[in-house]
Amino acid sequence: MRRKRTLTISNLLLALVGFLFLASLSVVLVLNLRCIYYFDIDYLNLVEETGYSEEIIRDNYDALIDYNLLWKGADELEFPDFPMSDEAAIHFKEVKRIFVALQILCPVTGVILLIFLCRKLAARDYGTLKLISILTFAVPIVLGVYAALNWETFFVQFHELFFQNDYWLFNPITDPVILILPDVFFAHCAAAILLILFAGGILTGVLYRLLTRKLRMGGESPRIDSRDEFE
Repeated sequence: MRRKRTLTISNLLLALVGFLFLASLSVVLVLNLRCIYYFDIDYLNLVEETGYSEEIIRDNYDALIDYNLLWKGADELEFPDFPMSDEAAIHFKEVKRIFVALQILCPVTGVILLIFLCRKLAARDYGTLKLISILTFAVPIVLGVYAALNWETFFVQFHELFFQNDYWLFNPITDPVILILPDVFFAHCAAAILLILFAGGILTGVLYRLLTRKLRMGGESPRIDSRDEFE
């Protein structure tokens, strides 16, 4: 029996869908993992650094997260204790559009991946799993190394890539919320996103190995296609 080719257009397209699913899922999960920020309140000594109580810090952070959650349905952002400039309001709206898009992308790509991957697996075509694993290993490694070498440069270039203005450069006098959102917290969020992606790469890679091993041990002797660039 001839083994299915790994590098096919359908596998590449479905692997891209799988990567988008895992990437959007990792962002959505970290967005909802408020425990990361709650940990950083103590770890980064935000009460001492900002002069605000832990309750104020939590309440205003929660207001920001609730604003970005699609299922909360908040149209306007209002901080319980902080003023907000017009530029900051525009920036937060831009951020929300990105988060909302990812929260929609996640289930859409998840359903597409589930439907077509099930068909692939039923046909004993496991190439998509291998390609997803490669993508979700490569991207965290490349981005993780780059961010670790120079987080400040990575942080600035990230904002320049996604935003067409400099409204993300907050003035702590007019927008004191920035005082409770240190760069290190965003670095922790980025690390968590990359770790989730990395875990997705491990999971899909292990599943690929298990399924191909089961195929080999099932008594079939698959003949490798000479056109298979990966095998």
